[in-house]
Amino acid sequence: MTGNHQPRFGVGAVIATTVFALVSVPAAVGAPAHPHHPSPGAAGIGDRLYPTLGNGGYDAKHYDLRLRYATSAPMQGIDGTVTMVARSTQALSRFDLDFAGASVGSVQVNGHSAFFRRTGEELVITPAHPIRRRQWFVVQVRHFTAKPTKPNGDDFATTAFFYTRDGSATAGQPNQSHYVFPSNDHPRDKASFSFRFDVPTGETAIANGLLTSKRRYGSRTIWRYVQRQPMATELTQLAVGRYTVIRRGSVGRIRVRDVVPTRLVADYRNTLSVERQHLRWMQHRVGAYPFASYGTIVVYAPLGFALETQTLSLFDTTWFTSYPRGVWDPVMLHELAHHWFGDSVAPWSWSDVWLNEGHASWYELTYADQKGYLQDDAGDPDLETLMRDVYAAGDRLRADFGPVGRPLDSTSVWDVFNPNVYYGGALVLFALRQQVGDAAFQRIERAWVHRYAGRSASTVDFIRLASQVSGQQLHRFLTRWVYGTTTPPMPGHPDWTVDPVTPGSLAALSHATQSLGPSTMGLRPFRLR
Repeated sequence: MTGNHQPRFGVGAVIATTVFALVSVPAAVGAPAHPHHPSPGAAGIGDRLYPTLGNGGYDAKHYDLRLRYATSAPMQGIDGTVTMVARSTQALSRFDLDFAGASVGSVQVNGHSAFFRRTGEELVITPAHPIRRRQWFVVQVRHFTAKPTKPNGDDFATTAFFYTRDGSATAGQPNQSHYVFPSNDHPRDKASFSFRFDVPTGETAIANGLLTSKRRYGSRTIWRYVQRQPMATELTQLAVGRYTVIRRGSVGRIRVRDVVPTRLVADYRNTLSVERQHLRWMQHRVGAYPFASYGTIVVYAPLGFALETQTLSLFDTTWFTSYPRGVWDPVMLHELAHHWFGDSVAPWSWSDVWLNEGHASWYELTYADQKGYLQDDAGDPDLETLMRDVYAAGDRLRADFGPVGRPLDSTSVWDVFNPNVYYGGALVLFALRQQVGDAAFQRIERAWVHRYAGRSASTVDFIRLASQVSGQQLHRFLTRWVYGTTTPPMPGHPDWTVDPVTPGSLAALSHATQSLGPSTMGLRPFRLR
């Protein structure tokens, strides 16, 4: 920020400085490792649902993104340079970055020109010298380009990097940030980030984290941001255009800012201020917010979803113009909840997405129930009635979409972000609370976001931690709830029954839930039965 809100430089600035120092020194940094038997890094990190997403052979530690927007046209593409600092996990003869943008100018590894070729959505890089195991190295991809597209909520390839009448923004979840910049595009490999935007003066540039400087050079302005805490690439936000930043002071140590189209400031200045209350509500339940800033960015586009880009949740205007407060208020809470569950603690694999969506839905629905919004938000008068209805549909949900922790397919993003990871995931947490009691459940939730803060964690990790914290052996209990093809008995509710699965019931369920978006990506109101 500028003026009296200029942040102190700390870990993030040190990391950023390290990036530039490494780029200028061709020699590798780090302890010597075994130089023999270099081999290609895998062209995928090993995700069941997205086999070619991410890459093997290295661990990304920091990305520095330098982006130039030549004009103020909303459809303006970017010319960028990304510098990645990484450490190898094997001896590498070559390695991949994910990239599906328009073009690449050149590539250097440790200051030396490297050979590269593009294969599908892979940027295959062969360094001049093999990289030893456990060696720190620096990759710089210069003059990559990407072009925004007109957003279409039915085609998520169009919303990775999109334009509106006000400017452009990004929405990379789950597998599309590499449409914008080269990266290891999987939440298992999180890294810190620094951003430098070179834009025409008069345009506003927005990114995750904290604004560290804004300087004008003639007709151009340089904006710099730093995201110190590790972030998955799918959570980056890169927005440039005719936006206004609404600064709302702080909630404790959390700086609150919102970003809206300048022409719509009057419409959203008061509406979005509810996030200050949301921050207090969530912190009371799960502990300290894990980042230095929070806010909402609103875009005038038919996205059809909301998204928890880190420190700045993304909403389109439709949420506020087409739905009552009983929907958009709890969904704003949903996106904030993701900053603990999904952002700070990222999924180890996309099969673990219920850990994101089940938790965010649980807090959304609990909040809606408390505030009297549940009828609007989910179609039931109270939380227990809703959970009973979800329970009744449990076998149908599992048959149609797969178990809570094992979505059937990834042919469409809707297959992964399906109703069972949202409502079914919330039902798993309801069952867990029934099994261990409210006090132990709250301890589990707080322990989860504390122990794995800044890391990626799996369902197996959650089951192990829940058992440790509760003092109960929960492996069999939670495994049945998360991976079972049928719905287990609900603790404390022997009278609850599960509806039978028939071809007709599956067709009705699919029809009833087809309007659901991946609302990490917010729940739309619907009844399961």
